[in-house]
Amino acid sequence: MYRKTYVDINVDNIKNNIKEITKKYEYKYYIGVVKGNASGHGMKLCKYITKYGINYLAVSSLEEALEARKYAKTPILILEPIHINELEIAEKNNISITLSSYNYYEQIKNKKFINLKVHLKLNTGMNRLGISDKREVNIIYNDLLNNKNIELEGIYTHFATTGVTDKHYDNQVEMFKKLTSDIDLSKIKIVHLGRSCTLEYHPKLPFANGIRIGLIMYGIGQTFPTYNGIKGKLRKIRNELIRKKMNISKTYESNDINLKTGLELKTEVIELQHLKCGDKVGYGMTYTASTDTTIAICPIGYADGLSLSFKNSKVSINDKLYNIVGLINMGMITIEVDKNVKIGDKVTVIGGNVNIKNIARMTNNTAYMVMTHINSNIPRRYFVNGKEDTDE
Repeated sequence: MYRKTYVDINVDNIKNNIKEITKKYEYKYYIGVVKGNASGHGMKLCKYITKYGINYLAVSSLEEALEARKYAKTPILILEPIHINELEIAEKNNISITLSSYNYYEQIKNKKFINLKVHLKLNTGMNRLGISDKREVNIIYNDLLNNKNIELEGIYTHFATTGVTDKHYDNQVEMFKKLTSDIDLSKIKIVHLGRSCTLEYHPKLPFANGIRIGLIMYGIGQTFPTYNGIKGKLRKIRNELIRKKMNISKTYESNDINLKTGLELKTEVIELQHLKCGDKVGYGMTYTASTDTTIAICPIGYADGLSLSFKNSKVSINDKLYNIVGLINMGMITIEVDKNVKIGDKVTVIGGNVNIKNIARMTNNTAYMVMTHINSNIPRRYFVNGKEDTDE
């Protein structure tokens, strides 16, 4: 590592999150969603989470699945359909595929596999991937029960909303029940519908034995309303009226999970510029010093995953927050600092007391986007029990 810009992963914090989840929620299959380079944590994270309670992994592509396979023997599901010519690679590496259309099934049903594992994806209202015809579901289910070459390992859907103040979640659950009403779900090994926010907001569905967990595993939980003050009380009344009017099923308004984020994107101060009042900074001269001040330059920029909107965010140096000023450059940012900052000081850009949720809000992104945008070429360092694990 030459440039002092890197990502530190506190594996113990991720372990804590998994422990909290598996202690509170009772599922047989905890499916760790590690797409997007494990949400910026790096695929090496698979090595650890599969030791701590994650007994299945989920990714977006065959490329991601093969990368995850380097670190874990755990079964892996690709959440998006892959090309027919790639199926043998998936089968060879114990990677399950998503079967999301009848046409796709027609193309693979007569191929000779040793034991290709598939998860049937149902479209219950998100209208992105999945089968929405009950007749097609029945045909595929009945065919695969007698197919020695293809195993129907799982069945699932995906929810489009939180379902807290809308009816979409309930409607999708009912559609799932309708599409599967003629089949025996107990004969399918894994039934998984929910994701992180489903886990926190809704009671467990009795027919589901698997749950896909992403953000919550990485230490980012849902925001529950506090309803403080007059406005908060009025908001609570409004939400209760909405739920009653729309006959929305039971949802939770809090939980006692102790989550800890484990990702920190760090860099260092490589130079200081001392400005006079009125001096300007960077491309377009977008920042003007309102007084004599000091600007710190750090070797990180939009090529590393910091969107231009990061100019609205802050960074942490010596546990103190400072403002990014001027435009985000391809490989550098400029920060207004004080006399306490020195060349070589460590700078935390994401994580720690630079809260990921706050960054998402200030940069008009989501927490997923903030983490997954971190360039995969930036080195990841993994710390277990406070010590860096350098073994692959």
